[in-house]
Amino acid sequence: MKIKELTKAEEQVMQILWQLNEAIVKDIIEKMNDPKPAYNTVSTVVRVLEGKGFIDHKAYGNSHVYFALITEAQYRKFTFDKMMSNYFSNSYESLVSFIANEKKLGIKELDDLTKLIENLKTKKS
Repeated sequence: MKIKELTKAEEQVMQILWQLNEAIVKDIIEKMNDPKPAYNTVSTVVRVLEGKGFIDHKAYGNSHVYFALITEAQYRKFTFDKMMSNYFSNSYESLVSFIANEKKLGIKELDDLTKLIENLKTKKS
């Protein structure tokens, strides 16, 4: 299945489902920040996510317990790949340069990055 980009509201619901593993709409609303959205609003977002193939449900009488079909790791990879393609021309050098400059990394952080890269190179050898 091809993963699609989520809206802010959809991503918020997914973050909660990934945290809880499974939930009814009421559980999702309880985990949301104030002001909490209306039940019908969250229910609509959940149905949209189900239609997009991100979640499914188990029915217990009139209640539906929702659970994720796409893992957080799968969506993280999708969003990272999209960011790399759209903003960094798939250049990791551009990404690291951006992070170093934008976050104003100090010598220690740059040394830690260098050590990480060296460790990864050793593992690949």
